[in-house]
Amino acid sequence: MSASIIPTSATTHSDVKPHAKATAIFTCVLAALAGLMFGLDIGVISGAQQFIQKEFGVSDHALEWIVSAMMFGAAVGALGAGWLSSSLGRKRSLILGAVLFVAGSVLCGFAQSPDMLIAARVILGLAIGIASFTAPLYLAEVAPEYIRGAMISVYQLMITIGILVAFLSDTAFSYTGNWRWMLGIIAIPGVLFLIGVLFLPDSPRWLLMKQRDAEALDVLQRLRGNPEIVEREANDIREQLKTPQRGWHLFLENSNFRRSVGLGILLQLMQQFTGMNVVMYYAPRIFQDMGYDTAAQMWFTAIVGLTNVLATFIAIALIDRWGRKPILYTGFAVMAVGLGVVGSLMGTGSHGMQMFAVIMLLVFIVGFAMSAGPLIWTLCSEVQPLKGRDFGIGCSTMTNWIANLVVGFTFLTLLNSFGHTNTFWLYAGFNAVFIVLTFWLVPETKGITLEQIERNLMSGKRLRDIGR
Repeated sequence: MSASIIPTSATTHSDVKPHAKATAIFTCVLAALAGLMFGLDIGVISGAQQFIQKEFGVSDHALEWIVSAMMFGAAVGALGAGWLSSSLGRKRSLILGAVLFVAGSVLCGFAQSPDMLIAARVILGLAIGIASFTAPLYLAEVAPEYIRGAMISVYQLMITIGILVAFLSDTAFSYTGNWRWMLGIIAIPGVLFLIGVLFLPDSPRWLLMKQRDAEALDVLQRLRGNPEIVEREANDIREQLKTPQRGWHLFLENSNFRRSVGLGILLQLMQQFTGMNVVMYYAPRIFQDMGYDTAAQMWFTAIVGLTNVLATFIAIALIDRWGRKPILYTGFAVMAVGLGVVGSLMGTGSHGMQMFAVIMLLVFIVGFAMSAGPLIWTLCSEVQPLKGRDFGIGCSTMTNWIANLVVGFTFLTLLNSFGHTNTFWLYAGFNAVFIVLTFWLVPETKGITLEQIERNLMSGKRLRDIGR
């Protein structure tokens, strides 16, 4: 049996040369800045809503359209991102996403009507849909497995930093009510990201898919620094590439691939129905309904963003130590309790109880940021086999945005018709169910190569066992 098809052991910290490790980390962090764009757009609409509603005189339902337009565009962008990343490459897809992000941001700032604003946010969504598909895929393909989980978690960290920066920017502009600057100023970091992504190397896996072996080996040498590791990893990839990318055909023909696609879809549904983006999109409205004035709403929202950033470091520190499943169990439990308490305390009238509700909302944020936020993206990039990875991640990413759209488009309606308490209890119940689903279906992939995960999947092992 040739060495290329013998299951290989995972690359360890000591195998990689220091300069190559530094190069890999720098490359991953730069690519993960795509998450910053994602976060900026999530956060910026939250603080701008009340000022947009006042200027245009729109209803809550129309406001849901403005908020959700970005998610619609992102679903479309994610649908096409698989083809783009396969045809153009991961790097060029990120460049396209950055260009669309800058264009959409500028158009948002100059929108003269609700319809123009909705159209501009659809363009922004296209950018985010492409980036949210491509960045985790790229990171999974360039990061050595011993830091793969942490590096993909950096993507989620960048999302949280983007949300925080947007919340702080919104707070600063809230004193004048200038929502156009709130929405338009994020074009500046978009331009900086566009410049940075030009310096990224192409994915070695994509280069080998395109039979550009010399370039792939050169990139791997820069990222790994050890010729033995480079050859071993290249051989593993070549072995998987003997069956070419087939996407839809593979989905129709192979039940094991359908299982991994289904798992990716389920994971993204779980992430979105935690209720996290309810808070991200509508935090000022939630604090308004608790009885706080505009200044308090904006500052509490900024604190939400800061908590989100800090708690993400918990995931980065623990994901490759504890593993995926223990962190998910903890996170879903914390979120279920947090939202359950918030729902019980909404509208109690007591200032002390309302402050406790704020604290428990922050506890909920911690639960998400340390678990489902980064880990879902990590798992979705890990469980798809190479020959169907573009299709599989495309399906799960599109699901993320469709579920995101549903959450954003229904929250105000739920509050107005179902009540605050019942709405928060509903999301708390979802989180309790997700603990059970994690036990039944989610694999532990800590320290396992992507090739080993694929071999286990295609041999018919239970989903929960494909990381063993």
